[in-house]
Amino acid sequence: MAMVMFSHYPADPRPRRAAEALVREGMQIDFVCLAEGNAPRREKVDGIEVLRIPLKRRRGGKLAYVYQYSAFILISALIVGWRALTRGYDLVYVHNMPDILVLSGMIPKVLGAKVILDLHDPMPELMTTIFGLDENSSGVRFISGAEKWSLARADAVITVNIACKRIFSTRSCSAEKIQVIMNSPDEEIFQYRAAESYPATDQDRNKPFVIMYHGSLVERNGLDLAVEALALVRDAIPTAELRVYGPNSAFLEHVLEMAKSKGVDQAIRYLGPKQLEELVHEIQACDVGVIPNQKNSFTAINTPTRIFEYLSLGKPVIAPRTLGIEDYFAKDSLLFFEAGNAQDLARSIQYAFAHPAEMREIAKRGQAVYQEHDWRRERQRLTGLVARLLDKETTRSGVQVQ
Repeated sequence: MAMVMFSHYPADPRPRRAAEALVREGMQIDFVCLAEGNAPRREKVDGIEVLRIPLKRRRGGKLAYVYQYSAFILISALIVGWRALTRGYDLVYVHNMPDILVLSGMIPKVLGAKVILDLHDPMPELMTTIFGLDENSSGVRFISGAEKWSLARADAVITVNIACKRIFSTRSCSAEKIQVIMNSPDEEIFQYRAAESYPATDQDRNKPFVIMYHGSLVERNGLDLAVEALALVRDAIPTAELRVYGPNSAFLEHVLEMAKSKGVDQAIRYLGPKQLEELVHEIQACDVGVIPNQKNSFTAINTPTRIFEYLSLGKPVIAPRTLGIEDYFAKDSLLFFEAGNAQDLARSIQYAFAHPAEMREIAKRGQAVYQEHDWRRERQRLTGLVARLLDKETTRSGVQVQ
């Protein structure tokens, strides 16, 4: 199999989980991705042949995205096409963004390989959010057309949640072609810990009350909203501390300046990016995880993986009341706030601080949802889909394919 993505391996968790799951089932994988830092251009990682393309991934304007995507698509198509001729592939597994990266699998497809397109994000909604484009603009119409064309080229389509499947099936392909494989954390890294296993004592007023944020430090994910909420609760919770994890960005610098102006910069600890294994310890040390998303067309349908990462380790989560989250979580399994509303987020933080016993109960109910979608179950759905696509009766792990 060839797996292709415009991102870094093994840093990007969803492709990493998928690749490792399929290697366990006996697949041999060539993984084509972006180069990162001093990582070798070619290496073997846990049985996966990683081939890194030396392009820099930079956030910028629309032309920067077009250039980076175009260059990567061309180079990856040449690599995968040549290796398909010399090695032969049964399957090409493509991760968006961009959707049109499915072009890299066209030569193997002509030679008989199957193609899976894994849609992490709906590009029209994401580009509308990033660049403030009108949904009826020519650019968005072009992206929507490319989405439909790309899905038609794939033999099977995977996406991350019910909301995204609903969108894709209404505008680009039939629902029967789309399988939901959720972004559940790898249980070998995020080993389950019951919420009730934490001390049941009331919050110690002398210790920091740790609010944790981890993920991409971009405007849509709402770190600035979390800082506004922190400023609003400082009088009621003097020990409140916001710990932030993720790669540095221009937006982070803006938020830290904003924190100074609000007088809460000393209550914010930026601790940089962390590997998944390191995040486990950081989550265990926090009191509550926060998903402070702004309100926009993308976050309305997103089901952040971070929710499951907190819940897997027994930590309660404050999350926005949006369709992508409410499709899975009832009102008593997370502590909800109105997306984009700093005052409502502050209210939720104060409730979490003042009601530790109730928050443990909320976390327990959230864990019940998580267990219905843990990676063991999602992995079986993925390996079953691949087995059916390749016309295999069973996988090595014993997953029965009907």
